[in-house]
Amino acid sequence: QVDMVESGGGLGQTGDSLRLSCVVSGRTFRATIMAWFRQTPGKEREFVAGISWNGGSTKYADSVKGRFTISRDNAKNTVTLQMNSLKPEDTAVYYCAASPRGVVLTSRNVYDSWGQGTQVTVSS
Repeated sequence: QVDMVESGGGLGQTGDSLRLSCVVSGRTFRATIMAWFRQTPGKEREFVAGISWNGGSTKYADSVKGRFTISRDNAKNTVTLQMNSLKPEDTAVYYCAASPRGVVLTSRNVYDSWGQGTQVTVSS
């Protein structure tokens, strides 16, 4: 049983910062690629950021590059998404995801475990 619990969502205004965290249990966290996706009503879930097992490789969607930072703490089984300079278009439900693949991939199809999601709302 894999359990992934996100926290840290909420309300913000343009330019604000929010920090999302995801705690993972029930799988070997160190061997897992971790990522954040987001979804808005009527749209497909889209890749936001991903990080390799040792944190040495990261990948970001163009829309968040330079504003968001993904990191992980393998000792705490936690992956974090620091979101700075928030924009209204960042409003979405954010999901953490885990993949057994060896590299960070942007396709949601390779992620086999998902959190329940946390809402981020940014007003102008």
